[in-house]
This record gives sequence, C-alpha cells and structure tokens, in this order.
Amino acid sequence: MARSINDIMNSMLSVKDSYTELSGLSGSISSIWRKILYIVASAIWILENLFDSHQQEVTGIIATMRPHSLRWYAEMARKFQYGFNLLPDSEDFDNDGKTGDEIEASKIVAYAAVDKVEGKLLVKVAKDAGDSLTPLEDVEKQAFTEYMERVQDAGDDLEIRSEPADNLRLSLDIYYNPLVLNADGQRLDGASLTPIPDAVHNYLKNLPFNGELVLAFLTDALQAVSGVVIPHIVSAEYQYGEIVWKPVGVKYKPYAGYLTVAETDLKINYIPQSEIMK
Repeated sequence: MARSINDIMNSMLSVKDSYTELSGLSGSISSIWRKILYIVASAIWILENLFDSHQQEVTGIIATMRPHSLRWYAEMARKFQYGFNLLPDSEDFDNDGKTGDEIEASKIVAYAAVDKVEGKLLVKVAKDAGDSLTPLEDVEKQAFTEYMERVQDAGDDLEIRSEPADNLRLSLDIYYNPLVLNADGQRLDGASLTPIPDAVHNYLKNLPFNGELVLAFLTDALQAVSGVVIPHIVSAEYQYGEIVWKPVGVKYKPYAGYLTVAETDLKINYIPQSEIMK
C-alpha cells in the first residue's frame, strides 16, 4: 500500500539525521535540500501508487482467468439470494436498501455440494426445514439455476439437483442385553423407548450433506447404544424418484445428497443375548 508523502519524507529525514556529516545543513523548511527531498518523496509516492494500481489490475486479471474449484461453486450456491438481482457484471447481489434480516431470509440454500461426474459439475442443494432438509421449489430452482449459470466459469457444464431425500430401508437384528433393554428394544430404566431407531436417525442426521452412508459406521453407531450386544444389518436398500429399491453394498452416496428412513422402512428384530466377554 502506497505511503503518504509525509511518511516518505519523514523516512528520508530519519536517514539524513543518521549521517553526522549532514548535521550542519540548515533546518529551514524552505532550504534547498528540503525542497529536493520533497520532490523525491513526491516521485516515490507517485511510483508506489502506480505499483498499487498495477497490483490490483493483475490480481483482477488472475481472479477472472483462474478456473474455480468445486468448493468455490458450493460457496457460491450458498450465497444465492432468492428474489434479489445481481449487480451489473458482478457475482454480488444488489442489497441496496435491504435490511440484514431481509438479506439473510433470502439465502434459502442451506446445504450445497458439488461433484464432478463425467465432465459435468453436479450441484446438489437443499433447504433447511428445521429437523429435516427439503428440496427447492420449482420456481426457486429456476431462479437458482439462472444464478449459477451467470456466475459459472465459461465452458463449465452444470447440472442442478435439488430433490427429496433418498429413502433408506433397513432390516436389523439387534442382540440385546435383557438387563438393559426389553423385548421391544425399550430401556428398562425408562430413559428411552426407542434407543435403536434414535441411533439410526441420529446417524443419518449427522451425515455431512452429500456424505456417504457407510454400513460399517452405522454398525458402530448401533454398537454404541447401551444394552446392544451385537448389532447386525441384515439388509440395507435405497430408493429415490421412480427407481425400485436397490441394495446398499459397502457404502452409498445419496442421489439427493441426504437420506431419510420412514418408520415402516425400519424393521428391527430383537434377540436376547447375554453379554459376551471380550
């Protein structure tokens, strides 16, 4: 950042004072040597400002030419403001005259993730509905798609996806400790009537958006429930849109970016089991 002329002048005066052989120079502000220093300081000030302008110009060119990352696309998706227009030739929204609350309320995309699939950039987004995630409505998706097409890098092919949650269907065998749980999987001390279903729902809720369902990790979550001796996933299947149920192998990345399991799709068989010494 360019210094002021006075700062440059003071810097040169400080250097001048370090030379004892120059101590005899007149201290008058109208002296010739001071005028020469001022002229040099002015020239340095002009040069530093030119350097600043050049740096800004080069930085702007680099920012314009550099291909953006997948993370950048996800950040831009979350910056979308529904019902707001972009400033001319800008990636920023025109928030003139809007309150902070109005601006925040317009940012309807709470979750976003971007994958590169077969040369395309797949942009998955969802809204926050409190205890669950929901897709954008048709008119919201149309506006969001227009926004992303305006801010995207030239040549990138985007596919916007905002869909209802993928459905998960589970069949579990839970070998339980009869001293802790009853035959319906309820805690005997009354602390919870649904500890196993709660563990499943909490695992899905805590998955990162567009994160993978890993059956081994779900097993770990079930194993951590008090009273569970052996958790066994008999089967796991997923379904979305019009496709039929398909089995989950080792892991599964949801089509919509997130998963839900209905009460009727969670089958649990409780089997009493004494604790096993390890």
